[in-house]
Amino acid sequence: MNRRDALRKTGLLAGSAVAAPSLLSLLQACNQTPRLNWTPIFLDENQATFISSFVDTILPKTETPGALDVKTDIFLDLVYAKTYSPEGQAKVKADIDQFNADCKAKYGKVFAELSKEDKTACLKDHEANTATFNRGVWGTAVGEQKPVGFYRQLKSQALWAYFSSEEIGKNVLNYDPIPGEYLGCIPVSDVGKAWSL
Repeated sequence: MNRRDALRKTGLLAGSAVAAPSLLSLLQACNQTPRLNWTPIFLDENQATFISSFVDTILPKTETPGALDVKTDIFLDLVYAKTYSPEGQAKVKADIDQFNADCKAKYGKVFAELSKEDKTACLKDHEANTATFNRGVWGTAVGEQKPVGFYRQLKSQALWAYFSSEEIGKNVLNYDPIPGEYLGCIPVSDVGKAWSL
């Protein structure tokens, strides 16, 4: 090996040692950037990213599919687009923007860009400081319902969309499209999982 080749290889080695941490941090930053893999029909991209991040945080993938696996975020976008009045649509967008603004004020970033720990802390804070839905009897709320706010409404909608999906209804919950015989006196242990309707 001549002197020129040795200097060139030494320069390359030194350059890669200096550049490697920068490249690694760049790759890690790309992995943490939330991205949509669907095109919203009602929400803008930032709002849709918020919805995706929100439903993924409360219903992550475990041994069962997560909210994103059953397209809960896409379904909610469709519900907002097709069933909400113009006033309701404007309120949803304003509420999402306000939620993100509150996150930015408290944590320095919008919800979708927060760390897992900060997302959890944010949701716990909202859980503790917002009104809840009244208990119901046979699907009807008991007593006068106080306004529950955006967080509680979105959480309720996300749970409804998730448990109403075909994947969860057929493969996670018990599913029987035509109920069988009535067995009124059986041990609770024989009942098993909750039934999908």
